Amino acid sequence: MPETHTPTHPRKTALAPDVRRLDERAARAWTERMAVRPLGDGRYAVDSQSGATYVVDLPEGSCTCPDSQLRHQRCKHLRRVGIEITTRRVPAPGKRAATCAACGIETFVPEDDDEPQLCAACRLENGDVVRDREADDRLVVVRVTPERAHEVVIEGVGETVADYATNAGYPRDDLVVEVVYLSDLTRSASPRRYSFPLSRLERVDDAEIVDRNLRDRVPV
Repeated sequence: MPETHTPTHPRKTALAPDVRRLDERAARAWTERMAVRPLGDGRYAVDSQSGATYVVDLPEGSCTCPDSQLRHQRCKHLRRVGIEITTRRVPAPGKRAATCAACGIETFVPEDDDEPQLCAACRLENGDVVRDREADDRLVVVRVTPERAHEVVIEGVGETVADYATNAGYPRDDLVVEVVYLSDLTRSASPRRYSFPLSRLERVDDAEIVDRNLRDRVPV
């Protein structure tokens, strides 16, 4: 049985500073009870300890609270949004929360990301070079599909990707990735596409493998 790939997801958690060394606004940003909710386009609603709700606009560097509007200060709400982003409690501007379609963890993806949404450990992009764990061949990613291995029938074979002999042991509900063989890119302007389960593929460093001119031949 082949060894399946379990992605690792390192998480960096910012440690709270010694608030005694911070100015008043920074200390309150760390210690007061606030709830931060992303609104999109870099805007966040902040429910403050006082019961009021303010809107922080990170691209503008502004907040609707009096401290920002009247005193033109970098208020505790702006600072708290920055803390929540750094500690990965809320997505940064341009990102939104999603569940990785491959491994199921909660992650942040671009706001305009199409299906399937994938975390950084599982994400493959068009043109990425990957290694087939079974044959050690180098392949080039065309796209990650939203279909699962047990749903996609291999043309000319009549079996699903999950039922294909060399895919035994990989998850039947694995996402299907369309790829072309790297060697085929050098020989054909229209290389044949093949379907692989995502966890059978391992991303590799393509710096010395793929000539940049070949990337223009990757199907879209």
